Amino acid sequence: MLAALLHGIVLAFGLILPLGAQNVFVFNQGASQPKFRGTIPVIITASLCDTLLILLAVLGVSVIVLTMPVLQTVLFSIGILFLIYMGWSIWKSDPSDLSRQEASMPPKKQIMFAMSVSLLNPHAILDTIGVIGTSSLSYSGTEKAAFTAACIIVSWIWFSGLAVAGRIVGNVDSQGKFLKMINKLSALIIWGVAIYIAIQLFQKF
Repeated sequence: MLAALLHGIVLAFGLILPLGAQNVFVFNQGASQPKFRGTIPVIITASLCDTLLILLAVLGVSVIVLTMPVLQTVLFSIGILFLIYMGWSIWKSDPSDLSRQEASMPPKKQIMFAMSVSLLNPHAILDTIGVIGTSSLSYSGTEKAAFTAACIIVSWIWFSGLAVAGRIVGNVDSQGKFLKMINKLSALIIWGVAIYIAIQLFQKF
């Protein structure tokens, strides 16, 4: 069981470390929220979405997405639109005054965007299904449960850590100059992901 636990931890960290739209968004909210408690909605939403994807992958339910081209097309199309809108919202935001609540996203908007970059992101879906789902086939019973739990725990710890790191940057950068640069970079990365998804979608036709 220890081997399955360690496998889950290493695998989950390997998948979650690369800089993607989900990580960028969580960090960005950590940096732009006036207080750390303002990041709780994005941390919980991103973590719950990852938990859902991991459970679906381990249970084999998520394979349905890969076997239904129409569902894939609809899912990816909605994802592209959400990413374009989210990139624009982050690009035009002005974090120069971090003491103002208006400088950060309200909880509902955080939840909507966090869900979009988590559940409508082909990278997240394919990585979870293709890597975690496939790897889980090597285990059964308590070992499979340990592997799954390890992957889920890593997600929760990682997103919490990202928000904390963002908050530290937000505190140090009181004038918001560095954060403004992060916002621009975040928007470009998110738009880049949207373009990549669009290219993948176009190649399916």
